[in-house]
Amino acid sequence: QVQLVESGGGLVQAGGSLRLSCAASGRTFSNYAMGWFRQAPGNEREFVATINWSGLTTYYADSVKGRFTISRDNAKNTVALLMSSLKPEDTATYYCAGARTGRSVTSEADYASWGQGTQVIVSS
Repeated sequence: QVQLVESGGGLVQAGGSLRLSCAASGRTFSNYAMGWFRQAPGNEREFVATINWSGLTTYYADSVKGRFTISRDNAKNTVALLMSSLKPEDTATYYCAGARTGRSVTSEADYASWGQGTQVIVSS
């Protein structure tokens, strides 16, 4: 199992940017894909973005495509999510997740490890 700790959440105005970071420990980070999910109050957790083991392949939810960028640094065991042009509907708790495979995957079932989440609030 891998331990994941998110940071970087906070309050931001609509149109602004935030950078979330996730630090991983406990297994060989570079062997596995990583992902970000989010859960808004009253909603189910949903996929946001994923990146494969090498960082060369990424996928995004349609709702964030073109605004969010996922990246990873295998030397530092970190994955980041740069969020730009934020909208009030991006308000949620954001979770970092470690996949069971090195391939980019979008289903929660394909992720074995989860962080505790970091809250993002976008004000209008």
